[in-house]
This record gives sequence, C-alpha cells and structure tokens, in this order.
Amino acid sequence: MELRPFSGTYLTNPAAIWRDLLDGPERVHYAEDLGLWLITQHADVRNALGDSDTFRNALTLAPIYDVCPEALSIVMEIDAPPTTAAADAPTHTRTRRALRATFANTAVRVNEQYGPIVRRRVDELVERLIARRGTVVDLVPEFAAELPLLVVVDILGVPAEDVALIKKWSDGQIALIWGQPSPDEQVRLAQGLLDFWRYCQRLVAFRLQEGHPGDDFVSKALRFRDGDDEVLTTDEVASLAFNLLVAGHETTSGLLAHSLDNALSERGRWERLVDNPSGVPALVEETLRFGPAIDGWLRVTSAPVTLGETTIPAGARCLLLIGAANRDSAVFAHADAFDPHRRDGKDHLSFGYGPHFCIGAALARLEAQIALTRLVTEVPGLRLAPEHLNSFKPNVAFRAHRALPVIVETFAQYDDTTAAAA
Repeated sequence: MELRPFSGTYLTNPAAIWRDLLDGPERVHYAEDLGLWLITQHADVRNALGDSDTFRNALTLAPIYDVCPEALSIVMEIDAPPTTAAADAPTHTRTRRALRATFANTAVRVNEQYGPIVRRRVDELVERLIARRGTVVDLVPEFAAELPLLVVVDILGVPAEDVALIKKWSDGQIALIWGQPSPDEQVRLAQGLLDFWRYCQRLVAFRLQEGHPGDDFVSKALRFRDGDDEVLTTDEVASLAFNLLVAGHETTSGLLAHSLDNALSERGRWERLVDNPSGVPALVEETLRFGPAIDGWLRVTSAPVTLGETTIPAGARCLLLIGAANRDSAVFAHADAFDPHRRDGKDHLSFGYGPHFCIGAALARLEAQIALTRLVTEVPGLRLAPEHLNSFKPNVAFRAHRALPVIVETFAQYDDTTAAAA
C-alpha cells in the first residue's frame, strides 16, 4: 500500500485512512512509498512505545527519505549526542534522570515553577488579541505557535532577541526530518539545523562562563552535572536544550491550535465553555485523543517482530500511527466522535508510553488549559472566520494547522440556533 502523507486524503483527513487501516484484516501494513511499516492498533502501538529493547530509538530523528549528498555532508557535522528522543538505554536512563531532576514534569511542580511564566505570557497575548477586536487574526502564528515558544525560551533562559531564530530553526528541523523538501531546501534546512546546534553549544558555554547562577534550565542542568561527565557532559546539556527548544513548543503549538479548532468549529461547544470554563480541561484531553499534534512516530526494530500474520524484519523502520491508535474502537467507544465527556479519553497515547513518555506532558496541558480558559473568559465572542477551511502542513509526524483565522469579538454573540444547540 501507499500512505501518501504529503497529499490527498491523508493530508486533509488522516482519520479516514486510519479507519481503513484499523478496520482491515491486517494488524500491520507496509507503506511502499515511505519504506516504513505502519503499526496502528492501540495495543500494538502501546507495546512498541513501551518496548525500547525491540523498538529502538536510534533512528527516530533520522530523515524518512534519502538526503541529498550536499545536505548529508552538513548533517554529519552535527555532533549532538543522543539524550532524549533518539537515545536508548543506558544513555537514555542516565539523561532522563537528569532531565527529571532539572525540568518540572508533574502537574504540581509544573504549576509551581512554570505556572507564573505561562500566565504572564497568556495575559500578554490575550491583551494583544483584545486590542485587535473587530479584526481577523490568524491564531496560529499570533497565539498557538507563539505562546509555547515564549514559555520554553523563558524556561531555558534564551535571549528574547533570538526567539525568531529559534522558531525558524525548529520549524526547519521538523521539515527536514519528517517532511519532503527538495534537494536545495534540504541543504538550507540542514545548514539551519547545524547553526541551531552550534547555538545551543554556545548557550551552554556562556552559562559555564557565568558560573551558571540562574534559575533557567541550562543553569540547573549544569549545577546537576556538577562538573562530572559521568552524570552529563556539557554537550549532553546542550543536546537537552537542543531537543527541548523544539519539542517544548512545536507539539504544544499543535495542541493549542487543535483545541481552538475543536472548540470554535462547533459554535455551541464554544458557548458551553464560555458559560462554564471548567469544561476546558476535558476538551483539551479529548483533543489530545482525537487529533494529536504528533500522530506518527518512528522506531526501528532490533529483532523480527510478528504481529498477526505479518513478521516485521529486524532493522526495519516502523511508523507508529498514534493518531490511528487513538481511534481504535477496541479501546474507545464511538472512537471517531469528538466527545469531551467520554470516560475512556485518558487512555490515549498522544504523549507516548513507557520510558520515553513525554517529559513535557504536564506543561503542555497547563499551557492549553490556561490559554483556553483565559480566551473563553476574556474573548467570548471569538469565532472562526466564515471562509476558513482547515489545511495542514505536509508532514509524516507533526499535524500542524497552516492557519486558523478568527474574528476577534469581546462580547458573546448568541443566536437562537446556537443557544438551542447548547
């Protein structure tokens, strides 16, 4: 079969393809156009995410296509050691321990340490949005993409003047690894990725020169390291920053855009949130299940794996279709229906599972919940522009809206139809 993720149905409506794969007789499929094995069922995806011995992470951040020689030569200069997504035990066990000690990752710690940052940034962006009442604003670049980026650079202590560069570089990494860039574009993106890595090395070197006295993540990681390369090397600290500056905002940007789309696309749903903002966490959780920001993730087998009647050979790259697993009817009742009140919603796999469970899950939830709660409270009349049609950036793993234009109104505009639906 062919998945064709960069065009056609999979790009515009991946759930239709997920349903066909889930309802078919095979438990696993081979996408000839990508050279990837597709794993879709919830139990199989969960097992693969949890079994890092059999489904290895070493090639997770390797491009899904053959990179042109010029771009490959640049990529080979990136000597960032694997620490998070692309690391396996025992390296991952050690670096994950350091990450858990220096990056807040429980709901309580996240709220205590990062809550003030999130609330301040949300306040700034909402106030800016209110100042544009009566106009059309694209919430992707001016809210959903901006908020998590500002939060993560605050956490990492990145200078404000470098924010635009960080955004450009991180977008480029996603396009280079999981997109379909032309050879000329590959060279440009590869150079950007190398520049990004060198930037993270300089960030760490600067903190070392300062004596790392601050409360930012890099300073905390250097204090945790305490000069001991057996704990973390300085390049591993830079690699952690390198990964967090991408994963720490790109995925949350997708969650925010998807949550806003789900809330606004059905007017009665938005108005129920305006009347009762306590419903925001349930809507965010159902958004995670229904349309995850990352709907596919890569693994490579270390040994043959048999699923049903099919054996995946050793050394095969697999695409774990998280979006499909989240629509598995064996786990979720009425799986293709968006239902914030469902009781089985938290069984989704959108933050992964097992040793690589997303370290930023609690932060992503907090950002989305605070942002949506503030919007339904302060901008209750917010509504999608009537001409808007959803479209997504072509990508195998990241499901990102191209745009989300809205009309900004600070007063709720109920009519008889939506009031009845509510």
